[in-house]
Amino acid sequence: MGKETMIKAVIFDMYETLITLYESTPYFGTQIAMDAGISAENFQKMWIPTEKDRTIGKMSLEEVLETILKENNCYSESMLNAIVAKRIQTREEAFHHLHEQIIPMLTLLKEKGKLIGLISNCFSEEAIVIKKSILYPYFDVPCLSYEEGLQKPDIAIYQRCMDRLGVLADECLYVGDGGSNELEAARNAGMKAVQAVWYLKENTGQPSKRKKEFVQMESPLDILNMIG
Repeated sequence: MGKETMIKAVIFDMYETLITLYESTPYFGTQIAMDAGISAENFQKMWIPTEKDRTIGKMSLEEVLETILKENNCYSESMLNAIVAKRIQTREEAFHHLHEQIIPMLTLLKEKGKLIGLISNCFSEEAIVIKKSILYPYFDVPCLSYEEGLQKPDIAIYQRCMDRLGVLADECLYVGDGGSNELEAARNAGMKAVQAVWYLKENTGQPSKRKKEFVQMESPLDILNMIG
């Protein structure tokens, strides 16, 4: 048998992998609707269909909210600004609830000379928060869907990240919680893919459950055992 290819780069998912939204104050569509004084049903029927466009940079949070508020006859600039500020604050809060091993793990990867990539499906407000976060300086190549015009599980965003890192697929380890079929796509792209389960809580609204077909990482430092 041939020698296994050395891992040169580790590419991470952001949400429920490096950070979790489920230790912070929830501020999703239901909570936004309440603050806007709109029924959840009326809000969601306009909010949910915009998800893809918000993810790939075709619509910003402000644009979507302005349309929804005006359609429901409750628009004011102060309300719009308050909702946007609260949404940003709750996303920032997530970075204050990091698993205690996240920073040590990223630091050790750097010390070992590994490249670090990020592929994150995110909205306009989340892209802003990510780029200002404590984690952002660790990424050699960040690929944020809102800026790239592509989202997981489109293999093109994986290839774009690898190209910018200057590595081949079999030189990459992809680490994600498994939402958006990201692990399957990474594997199809030729990467080694493992599931991060350290933030996973059963019976919550989290987007993924354990996927037994992938090696599962119970804690961030376990990743160091995968890279040689």
